[in-house]
Order: sequence, then C-alpha cells, then structure tokens
Amino acid sequence: MDALLLDYNGVVVDDEPLHCVAFRTVLAEESIALAESLYWTDYVGVDDRAAFREAFRRAGRLLEPAGVRRLVERKADRYAALAAGGIALVPGVTSFAREAARERPVAVVSGALRSEITAGLRLAGIDGIVATVIAQEDVAVSKPDPAAYRLALARLAAAHPAQRWRVCVVEDSLPGLAAARALGAGCVMLTTAHARSALRAADLVWDSFEGHASAELEACWRAVEVPRG
Repeated sequence: MDALLLDYNGVVVDDEPLHCVAFRTVLAEESIALAESLYWTDYVGVDDRAAFREAFRRAGRLLEPAGVRRLVERKADRYAALAAGGIALVPGVTSFAREAARERPVAVVSGALRSEITAGLRLAGIDGIVATVIAQEDVAVSKPDPAAYRLALARLAAAHPAQRWRVCVVEDSLPGLAAARALGAGCVMLTTAHARSALRAADLVWDSFEGHASAELEACWRAVEVPRG
C-alpha cells in the first residue's frame, strides 16, 4: 500500500512568512535580534520548541522547559493575530490532495500546533480526506528527526493492514527533506521556502501543486518498513 505524507506549513498553507514575523517578534521581546534571512536559512522546518531553544543557545542564554512552553504559547498568539488577516493556500493543494486520497491514505505531518493545522485543513477543504494528523504535540523531537513521519506511518498501518508500504513525502524545508530521507521515503520538494538550487537532493521539485497530478509521484514511491511497537 502507498501512503502520501504531507508537511503542512509551505505545503498546505503558504504561511511561513507569518511564522517568521511571529517568531522574530517574540525573540525581540526577549531582547534577541534575529535577521529575517537567518530565519529562512536556519529555522524553517524545525518546530517552535527547537527553534526557541536554538535561538537562546546562540544568544548564550539558558532556557528552561517551562520557558520554552511560554514562548511557544506567545508565538502562537502572535501567529493567530497575523493569520486572522487571512492565510494563503499553496496553489493546487486542494485538488491534488483530494485526487491522491482517492487511491491511498494521506497524512499531514508537521511541527505546527494541532489547532493551527486543523484550521488550515478546514480552510483548504481537505480536513475530511486526511487520514491522520501528526502535530507538534505528538512527538518530543523536531524534524530532521523522522519520528513524526514514523508515527504517521505506524498509525496508517494500524488502520490499513498491509504487508508492504511505499511512502512519498511532500516537503518544503531542508530539515523536512532530511526527515523524509531518514525515513527512507521518496520526496517531492516545493519551492515555498527555498530556491530550486537548494533542493537538488529531492526526487522532484515543484513550485506548487498547480498543474500536477498524483500520477507524477510514481517515480517517488520508496518501500519503507513500518515502525513496530
């Protein structure tokens, strides 16, 4: 059986610029300056917990777990205020995901908060076809660790018993690409966060889903062992 695993930010919704503003705003409130260019090179694709820990580490400051939680909550508030003005969908995602789901289970696997993902899937009109969602709250580690992708595949396999699984991931960040490769999956990269020149390790590189069909994934499916236990 085949499984299509979609990242969320930059794959379903094109909201990474909002996350950039929210993250940098919260850091500025903590007297930590972060250049916008550095956000795009060093922080895209990692979850908020890992991002704040890294920013504080680079600033030479200690950040306790309770402090991480507070910062994540504050950033979520800043993001929500920005998102209230509207979120753009990645072009073509609705029709692509619906078509793909007619032939195989589709999961969303992201470091975003579950509440953010739920709202975005509803906006895209694909909340009813996504078989499972893995959010920041479900795993303790961030991409490039493949733990979230492994959990998604384990859940899909529990619901759809099959002897053999093939997996393709759609991502937009370099940590996400690394997580897909660590899982052993094929990977399509969207150019939402990085230039094409940075994505040569992917199986396919698309600007968006517009004009693409799930049949084009045929060269991207890779056999992946289902996690047990």
